[in-house]
Amino acid sequence: MIQLKPFATLGGADHGWLKAKHHFSFASYHDPANMGHGALRVWNDDEIAPNTGFPAHPHANMEIITYVREGAITHQDSLGNKGRTEAGDVQVMSAGSGIRHSEYNLEPAETRIFQIWIEPNTHGGQPTWGAKPFPKANRANGKLVIIASGFPGDADALPIRADARVLATTLKAGESTEYAPDKARHLYLVPAAGSVEVNGVRVNARDGAAIIDETSLKITALEDSELVLVDAA
Repeated sequence: MIQLKPFATLGGADHGWLKAKHHFSFASYHDPANMGHGALRVWNDDEIAPNTGFPAHPHANMEIITYVREGAITHQDSLGNKGRTEAGDVQVMSAGSGIRHSEYNLEPAETRIFQIWIEPNTHGGQPTWGAKPFPKANRANGKLVIIASGFPGDADALPIRADARVLATTLKAGESTEYAPDKARHLYLVPAAGSVEVNGVRVNARDGAAIIDETSLKITALEDSELVLVDAA
């Protein structure tokens, strides 16, 4: 089953410096029937104006993955970590028992990100942060690249403390890729750009597709596309 969530129907807010769309209930957007998809709790589509951002604030007991679509985000946290993550790169913060962090767009142009929150397997533990480049050129063969994972065999991915994977790929128009999940899994797919067909369902840029009980996915690009897929419990 594939439930399409068109971008135009998403909840959200316009704060001037931040234009946010929420695939699931978040902040002032609350829908009791839309609290997440399995362990996937948040998928925010954020556009952050130059020289603005999120001042220091706390998190606990959540795996937070930031996928940078355009521009760059600069992170600083209470553990002393600092880093700039640019388009094509990914950062992961395991909030664990508690951490404070800030996220700023210090670039001269708008930064666009997906921020993805996944519930961890267990609460508590030492918080961590890490970032890694995943050049789009390395995804140009239509292969889904695992960019964050809680599975030990996914050695090249950024680690998260959840029974989940985050994958990404770029596809040229007409190219296809396939993915075979466990039927019990919760999948959520969003094209960062372009449009794709997933098992016959068209998903346009920034739409969401909530997927369950599909034995395999065939994803075909209807135009040059970039997409992110979460596979969670």
